[in-house]
Amino acid sequence: MDQLLQWLLMPGILISLVFSALFSIKSRRSSDARTRAIFSARMNISMGIMLLFIALVQLFLSGESTLRIVIGAIFLVLGVFNLFAGLRNLSIYSSPRS
Repeated sequence: MDQLLQWLLMPGILISLVFSALFSIKSRRSSDARTRAIFSARMNISMGIMLLFIALVQLFLSGESTLRIVIGAIFLVLGVFNLFAGLRNLSIYSSPRS
């Protein structure tokens, strides 16, 4: 069971890491403020997903130590916050201008 989780979580971490870096680069190179905000929101979503995957690794694939559980819980909270903030910002900046 641990092998299956490892084969599912590790590619998820790597894929979200690549998307996070890609959107970060696109955000920094964009000259339009609206486009920059959209890419920043996508970067937050990708980073939130990456932190959630890392939290799942810490919680399920590591030993049962208190420190690992605390670190996993911190990553889980940060991941959910980044995911929520990214989705909120993406919905705000993707809507048509009034």
